[in-house]
Amino acid sequence: MLQHKAYEYRIYPDKKQETLIARTIGSSRYVYNHFLELWNKEYEETGKGLTYFACSKLLTKMKRDPETVWLCEVDKFSLQNSLRNLSDAFSRFFKGQNEHPQFKSKKSPRQSYTTQLTNNNIAVSGNYLKLPKLGLVKFAESQEMKGRILNVTVRRKPSGKFFVSILCEEEICELPKTDSAIGIDLGITDFAVMSDGTRNDNNHFTRQMEERLRREQRKLARRALIAEKIGIRLSEARNYQKQRRKVARLYEKVANQRNGFLNKLSTEIVKNHDIICIEDLNVKGMMRNHKLAKSISDVSWTSLVSKLQYKAAWYGKEVIRISRWFPSSQICSECGHKDGKKPLHVREWTCPVCHAHHDRDVNAARNILAEGLRIRALTLGS
Repeated sequence: MLQHKAYEYRIYPDKKQETLIARTIGSSRYVYNHFLELWNKEYEETGKGLTYFACSKLLTKMKRDPETVWLCEVDKFSLQNSLRNLSDAFSRFFKGQNEHPQFKSKKSPRQSYTTQLTNNNIAVSGNYLKLPKLGLVKFAESQEMKGRILNVTVRRKPSGKFFVSILCEEEICELPKTDSAIGIDLGITDFAVMSDGTRNDNNHFTRQMEERLRREQRKLARRALIAEKIGIRLSEARNYQKQRRKVARLYEKVANQRNGFLNKLSTEIVKNHDIICIEDLNVKGMMRNHKLAKSISDVSWTSLVSKLQYKAAWYGKEVIRISRWFPSSQICSECGHKDGKKPLHVREWTCPVCHAHHDRDVNAARNILAEGLRIRALTLGS
């Protein structure tokens, strides 16, 4: 089956290419913000927004305007994709899938633009990647790319490193069936507990780096104060910017460690099980608990669920999400007796009806599995 798969590589642009990347990112942001303002005004005046095609015609006129003719100097597809992103954001907003589109800031940690493949303007040549306007850019081919290239997203991370994400369309074969189903209970002490009793430890990647991060962030704050006293803007304070990149590299290392762990775990689960039952957690609501917010953000439950879903779609497996209101920790997985809520410090309990002794997390995972299989049977039956 043809699927979309993205490959990420680090690139090493020269100074001239770095400048052009920065200009392209800035131009894409300008186009997005300019048309977002027009869209908002049109909606206030007429009750209807603009369309992608209307914005595209206006963009063509902007390129001929002496005040904005500089838009012609960057990759045209990056500007068109900004309009597409804006149009998609409004479509999702009107469907109730996300909040109203916001203006983009040059201070945002996410700085990128997307370009399209056309007339062989994107290609791999040895250790170099050919990109529109940039020409040949040196890159580290850390994994073999397969399939037909669709588009490329160029990113500049807060650490100052540059990456490309290449979206390809390729044939992905389904994995062999294992006739196995698993329930997963997500937690903080143990990251994921399976219905078969397997436990996956929470590596606490942020906590492991916490002391070093705290020390480097204090240095960053001091350098910001020094720059303020001298009267230098932070964007021009070289010592501040040097320390800011150092802090960003530490956060990037934590994110890479976590992402590697989640990729390995999700791939292992999908390979070994045909049906995966997992809770639909209200992570945003749980983050309001200030005592647990840092631990919850460190474990990245949402990221694991997302990876399980797209890998299951690739490899012919099935993910069933259980309602967040399902009382998985209150039900005896042996006899079905509902024993009521239990405080978090209660990790084991004995059912008063069948006298089965339960590990809280394993019992919850088994109940999640049973509920998932019940929902699946109802769905297939209907």
